Amino acid sequence: MEIGKRLVAIIDDEIDIANLFRDSLNGIEDTLVCTFTDPLIALEHFMNNKHEYSLIMSDLKMPRISGIELIKKVKEANPLVRTVLMSAFEIDDPLFEDYKKAEIINGFLQKPVRLKELRSIVEKHLNFRRLRKSKFRHL
Repeated sequence: MEIGKRLVAIIDDEIDIANLFRDSLNGIEDTLVCTFTDPLIALEHFMNNKHEYSLIMSDLKMPRISGIELIKKVKEANPLVRTVLMSAFEIDDPLFEDYKKAEIINGFLQKPVRLKELRSIVEKHLNFRRLRKSKFRHL
């Protein structure tokens, strides 16, 4: 891992989507985008690098652990990391609503998404994270 880079994870069990999203986010200053098709491997990588991560973007429906469960574990380990849940489907789940209100889930991305919109959303979350991190540093 490159020193000083903010980590962003794209977690989607469809490798083509993960790679497409990664490629569209390449070039964001001081950011390294990691892709994972296995949510448990992604979680392990996050746990080993939890202070370097700025943003986790996870698909909702994946094998072995759902995106909602993954995001909850991420927030428990580092509450400052930003989280975005992605899905091609409407989400009618009370837990999703509860997690949004509690800011466990910081955003939702409806797939398919325009790549320009994806980049804009990611930059917004990275900027929010940067501002929040510097605010906590001064306390």
